[in-house]
Amino acid sequence: MSKPRYLPTDVAELYGVPHWSSGFFRVSERGEVQVIPEPGLSASLAQIVEELVQAGESLPVILRFPQVLATRVRQLNEAFRTAITEYGYQGGYQGVFPVKVNQRRVVLETIASAGFPFATGLEAGSKAELALCLAQDLHPDALLCCNGFKDDGFVRLALYGRQLGKNVVITLEKFSELERVLRIADQLGVRPVLGLRFKLHARGSGQWEDSGGDGAKFGLNAAEMLGVVERLKQLDLLDALAMIHCHIGSQITDIRKIKVAVREATQVYASLAAAGVPLRYLNVGGGLGVDYDGSKTTFYASMNYSISEYAADVVYTISEVCKKADVPEPIIVSESGRALTAYHAVLAIPVVDIAGPTLFQPLIREAAPDQHQIVTDLEQLHDELNLRNYREVYNDAVADKETLHNLFDLGYLSLYDRARGEALYGAILQKLAKLIQGLPYVPDELEDLEKVLADKYICNFSVFQSIPDTWAIQTLFPIMPLSRLQQWPTRQGILVDITCDSDGKIDKFIDLRDVRNTLPLHEYDGRPYYLGIFLTGAYQDVLGSAHNLFGRVNEAHIEVLPGGHRVNLFVRGQKARKLIENMGYEEKMLKASLRAQASSALKREKLAEHQVAELLETYMDELLGYTYLE
Repeated sequence: MSKPRYLPTDVAELYGVPHWSSGFFRVSERGEVQVIPEPGLSASLAQIVEELVQAGESLPVILRFPQVLATRVRQLNEAFRTAITEYGYQGGYQGVFPVKVNQRRVVLETIASAGFPFATGLEAGSKAELALCLAQDLHPDALLCCNGFKDDGFVRLALYGRQLGKNVVITLEKFSELERVLRIADQLGVRPVLGLRFKLHARGSGQWEDSGGDGAKFGLNAAEMLGVVERLKQLDLLDALAMIHCHIGSQITDIRKIKVAVREATQVYASLAAAGVPLRYLNVGGGLGVDYDGSKTTFYASMNYSISEYAADVVYTISEVCKKADVPEPIIVSESGRALTAYHAVLAIPVVDIAGPTLFQPLIREAAPDQHQIVTDLEQLHDELNLRNYREVYNDAVADKETLHNLFDLGYLSLYDRARGEALYGAILQKLAKLIQGLPYVPDELEDLEKVLADKYICNFSVFQSIPDTWAIQTLFPIMPLSRLQQWPTRQGILVDITCDSDGKIDKFIDLRDVRNTLPLHEYDGRPYYLGIFLTGAYQDVLGSAHNLFGRVNEAHIEVLPGGHRVNLFVRGQKARKLIENMGYEEKMLKASLRAQASSALKREKLAEHQVAELLETYMDELLGYTYLE
């Protein structure tokens, strides 16, 4: 009986596309993964990748869609505007993008441009980030928040920003920063605008739960905050205090935690406002999450709320507290970064090879005349396996395999017998996996069978460079094939990269109910087969390491047009020479060393003259080439 046709809707559900994509990706009727940066525009990811390859560009490549960034900026602002209208809120809303999430030029400039009508601002946590922010064309009212620990240079640059006409707010992270800011402001003759980061008692949820609460790295406690207020009163500078800032962590999974934190922060604002402090802004910080697995739960890779729910709860909570305290409603500020940037980037990687379980059919068929009895036992188990005895056969096979290795270690088993025994054991597992498919109940001991039998799809990329959060904090990113989606994926696989590190793999995948140990994939036959890793636009671009000296990957900036698309910019990844120089080496020194070795080899007649020339040419080509497989 033939299998039913594999419909695009099956593809979408298999990989959870409708659940994690937030409408930015879909599987078309033709079985293509499409990006939808805004309503009415779409483009095939596989087609984009194939066109890049045909143009001679190398993979892996980041497909970057600035239009998605612009849409996310609009969605966030529209969500707050809707909530403000619904609740009759008298304050306003101004978003701030934390630059640490992604400092790439196209990201920063797109957000600044798309956010200009909404007075969207920027947040800098270092002097280098502040330098980037000061150079951007921002709305005159847009905030430029200076967070993090600061030295004199940081404070001086921030105050010069005010003289340039920027709406710079210096957030005090600790009590001692106040005197530093006042001293430098007096030297420059600039009246500062200050914010206070308050250390909330409330904590977030998810992987960054410990970054909030009483043990938080940043922030002033209640006594320190009141001390700042008193000091400013003494200096007749109380009107310099414009903002209360709080933060309970990144990727908050539970909306209830957000409401509790916002309520506490608003009580602080209301208390100070009632005491005569002329505050204008209440900054609720970051934490707006991304639903990586699409489950809409409080699981660490998910979130149980939408942008609209987030905005509505923040606005309502602040309004309720302020009305009860009879104080003016502040301008609400949020520092959403992950939610703005995650969707705009897709990492496209090619499968270059496959490694499966050790199943050598010739070994299974060809028994040696003097083979060991343990191998014969495994052969018999393989032949007798059926639905009535599968549990017994499995347990016997596991025991026989252990015996097989013990006999080999003691010298009682030949290498050929070991190879044939392992091949038979693998064949038993494979046969068993087919038998138990569709059974209503699978015994506990067989739950990992799919993972044991999974193929290893070798992909041309580095986990540590392109998606370091997978390795460092076990973040789950949606992954799926970009091609062959009209066919059933008949294999289960895990992904391994081309680094020489055993951690360079992905063996955990998203699922609506749990975490999958394998990914449904098509059989690899040597033809081009591309996978897409989605929602990689936040942090992954800027956290990448130089592990194995695999540098930044190529990236294509794509504009989706009615009926098509175009590559507005292709940015080539790092060359090997650049990465090597970053480690303290000089190209001149390396070439001299290799030339000296080649000359020595020529004198010893290990190399011919033409080989010396070819060696030096090859060496220089690789220094100037892409660090990934080409």
